[in-house]
Amino acid sequence: QPQLMESGGDSVQAGGSLRLSCAASGTTFSTYVMAWFHQAPGKEREGVAAIDNDGVIDYADSVKGRFTISKDRAKNTAYLLMNNLTLEDTGMFYCASDSYAEDTLRADEYNYWGQGTQVTVVS
Repeated sequence: QPQLMESGGDSVQAGGSLRLSCAASGTTFSTYVMAWFHQAPGKEREGVAAIDNDGVIDYADSVKGRFTISKDRAKNTAYLLMNNLTLEDTGMFYCASDSYAEDTLRADEYNYWGQGTQVTVVS
């Protein structure tokens, strides 16, 4: 059974930076779509960034110019570099993956999920 494990969540001041990691194990994810989702308290889970089988990247409008997704195929690990964090970025960040996603920023496209990592942005 493929497993995903997020790490890197922390408390950070507004305007600061943080890098999240998502390590995949149990199988190779070299050809899989990998994505990051954000869920603020009391709100729905929203896609923020995804990188597909061919390396094509999609970002939510709210994070364009601030967040960067990348994948290290040798390590089966995806990263989310978050710059210029705002209070609205506070919440759980989840890693997701699957063999294919028609809409890479839709949560219901994915069958494999990590447990999430908490990001808290303070002023």
